[in-house]
This record gives sequence, structure tokens and C-alpha cells, in this order.
Amino acid sequence: MNENNVRLVVADVDGTLVTPDKVLTPRALAAVRTVLEAGIAFTITSGRPPLGMKHLIDELQLVAPITAFNGGLVVRPDLSVMSEHLVPGEAAQSVIDLLTKDTLDVWVYSDKDWYVKARHGPHVDREEWTVKFPPKVVPSFEGLLDRVVKIVGVSDDQAAMARCVTEAQQRFGQHVSAALSQPYYLDVTHPKANKGEVMSVLSALLSIPTAQIATIGDMPNDVLMFTRSGVSIAMGNASAEVQHAATFVTTSNTEEGFALAMERFVLPARTAVKGHQ
Repeated sequence: MNENNVRLVVADVDGTLVTPDKVLTPRALAAVRTVLEAGIAFTITSGRPPLGMKHLIDELQLVAPITAFNGGLVVRPDLSVMSEHLVPGEAAQSVIDLLTKDTLDVWVYSDKDWYVKARHGPHVDREEWTVKFPPKVVPSFEGLLDRVVKIVGVSDDQAAMARCVTEAQQRFGQHVSAALSQPYYLDVTHPKANKGEVMSVLSALLSIPTAQIATIGDMPNDVLMFTRSGVSIAMGNASAEVQHAATFVTTSNTEEGFALAMERFVLPARTAVKGHQ
């Protein structure tokens, strides 16, 4: 058994498992396979829709449940849905109004589709490249809010993003979860669709205590899963606050930080030294 008695690894995707160019490196792939061969379960969690993770699920040959939309959907490797948490319709409209008021672009993800108002708005093309399917362009979101899994506020204005995170949490905190998944993406989901709840869900589904789960991520929404796992690893490209919240710190996602973390802090062939490395 490995030093930290880890039985499950849960990895964030963007900024963590893949490079900035959204590539899974051969070393990262080999690290996952070595983790699995060591008898440790492995899965991924992301703000992405299920379809946007399918190529990774297949390449990594995952068998454990996968959590999409920060836990808004729990799916099997074939993308069949195990459970869902939808944003209440009234809350969805209020959130859209708030984000629009602060000049953020807004995207809406249902359980099956991705809706935008501008086909080539900020980050739309990059998101399409990332998730591997195009959005549906609509003049408004009216009539589309009955099966919303995630609302995304999009802006490169970090001050505006910070304001919207705070205001969304203050105004709608009982009805939604709001956190940055990237510096330019504010993800709004059902209150139980957050990465902290993901740990509880996976723990129950796999009968693995949260104390025996290792998590790795890079953004503020990943801190929620750090606090509910026995071992937490922050990427080197994470902010100082995110790094401070983790048990360990690895290198960045341009320096094989994910693979290094598996080799150094998770795999039984290595002994993890407590404290930041």
C-alpha cells in the first residue's frame, strides 16, 4: 500500500491533467496507467460537459464514474447519466441577468447542448476546440432554462469576474454554486454541483473514504475538493492561495506537473514527504 493509503485519485482536467494546448502528454498517460496498475482507482472531474471529456475517457481507459459540469452530471464512461443536479429555472434567469449587467458574455449548457448568443464571441472558438463540439447560436435564452446544468460568465476583465463571483455567491448562494474554473470562466451550477460534493459522491459510489482520496487541481473551485480529500496536490501554475490550500505542490502543466505529482505523491514506489515540495 502506498504511503498515504490512497485508493482513488481525482484529477481536474484543464490546467492540470492536460497542457495549456489541451494535450494529454505521453508521460501523463503513462502515469495514469501506472496508478491504475497499482490498484488505485482514477477518474477526472471538470467543468466540461461529458462529451468534452469523451476523448480523455477513452484514451485513459477510465472505468470509474466521471463528474462533468463540476458534478452537475455524474456519468459512466459511456456517458450514460447516473445522476444530475440542474440549476433551478428562476435562479438561472437571475444569474444570467447579473452576469449580463456586468458585461460578461453568457453561455448556457443544458444536459445535451451548449448555447451562445455570438458564434465567435470571446473564447467560444477555444471552447469549441476544447469540448470538441460546436455551440448552438440563439437570439436569447428564453425557453431554454428548464434543463440548465451550467451557466458560464465569460470575460478577460479579472476585476469584473471577481465582482461577479462575489455577488453571485452573496445573492444566490443558497440556490447555486459560483466559482472560477479558469481566470476567464465563471461557472454557475446547482449548489450540489461543486467539486467538494463530488468527493462525497465518488466516496459513496466507490465505497472509498474521502481520507483515502487524492485530488489534484489548479483553480479556486478545486480547493473545495482539496478540503474533502486526504491528500491534495496543487499545480505549479495555480495561484498562491490555491497552492496554500493543498497538502503538496507540484510543477506546472507545462512541466509535466500532473505526472510528477503521481510519481512523487501517489504511487507506492515513491514516499511522499509531508509539506510543500
